[in-house]
Amino acid sequence: MFGIADYPAFCLAILVFLALPGPGTFALLTSTGKGGFRAGAAATAGVIVGDQMLLWLAVAGVAALLAAHPALFQAVQYLGAAYLAWIGLKLLFAQPGASSPVAIHAGHYARQAFLITLLNPKAIVFYMAFFPLFIDPATHRGVPTFAAMAVTIAVLTAAYGLLLCAFARAVSAQVRRHQRLARGLERAAGVALVGFGLRLAAP
Repeated sequence: MFGIADYPAFCLAILVFLALPGPGTFALLTSTGKGGFRAGAAATAGVIVGDQMLLWLAVAGVAALLAAHPALFQAVQYLGAAYLAWIGLKLLFAQPGASSPVAIHAGHYARQAFLITLLNPKAIVFYMAFFPLFIDPATHRGVPTFAAMAVTIAVLTAAYGLLLCAFARAVSAQVRRHQRLARGLERAAGVALVGFGLRLAAP
């Protein structure tokens, strides 16, 4: 589909990453807690805009690599698979409470969430490793392929973000009360990422 190898797996991988605790997740939860659903929705928009900017910066690097060095691009695919597996292992063996919520102040929720997302340098590294895993060099269409990926990520982020905001208070309360459940979900995400890495590295 549009040069994307295994589109369902691509969507599933995006959902797994969206579910992982990170600056964007904490921004949405904190914004909703301070200003209600509308504040959370505004923060969701800020996260999407910031994420799209980082995404297209990564696309520029991936596209150049694909066009100029096909063999090196294949090597990057294997490195990307190893990177996914490494993140999964970190989740499996992470100590409870390792993640820290971000600071959100009342008002300007979209701008704050945008800056929190944009100032996360790991995002570009992630996209540089992630995109090559789902690009089929034989059917790749250039910008339309990357645009399809970007739109898919934006739509899934919007759906997940708004759903998370709608249930933010209940979710945050459950996480505080049931640390074992939260840790179990984190480990399940770790297993999923290791599985993605192994599957994508297979010939």
